[in-house]
Amino acid sequence: MRVCLIAAVSENGVIGIDGDLPWRVRSDMLRFKRLTKGDGDETSAVIMGRKTWESLPDGHRPLDDRVNIVLTQQTGWSDDGAEAAFYPGQAMEIAFSMGCEEAWIIGGAGTYAAMFDRIEEIHLTTIHANIDGDVHMPNWDRSDWNEEIVERCEASGDDDHASSYSIWRKA
Repeated sequence: MRVCLIAAVSENGVIGIDGDLPWRVRSDMLRFKRLTKGDGDETSAVIMGRKTWESLPDGHRPLDDRVNIVLTQQTGWSDDGAEAAFYPGQAMEIAFSMGCEEAWIIGGAGTYAAMFDRIEEIHLTTIHANIDGDVHMPNWDRSDWNEEIVERCEASGDDDHASSYSIWRKA
């Protein structure tokens, strides 16, 4: 099973504020949906923390056509459409047991940090702005990775800020 991290991060490392995204970048949201759903012939999992789960809009929880796995420390936690995992290995076991060919780590910061040693690829959208926020991407040693810039998007009516999308693969 391929394990990927996917994130949008401002130039100053912000990934969230008050349980929400601090920007509107439609091109990134469309890419997120396309990548995490896969090509339709395979089953994909999205692994997220409980706060990320709770931040999803009601009409989008669970994320459709994906196995939704919520990593939480709250024993006994459950919610419709989510598989609860209480440690990173259990999240991976659930994805594997459900036949997932890909597992996408989608946030937040604690989940990224807990799962980072399992990641094979990082799909990173850099938002070209310094943004105020209360959640930051964990630091990671970029010297162990090779970056391929895939796409650059200018700010537009659908995108609050210019952004770059890149894929990082282990060196």
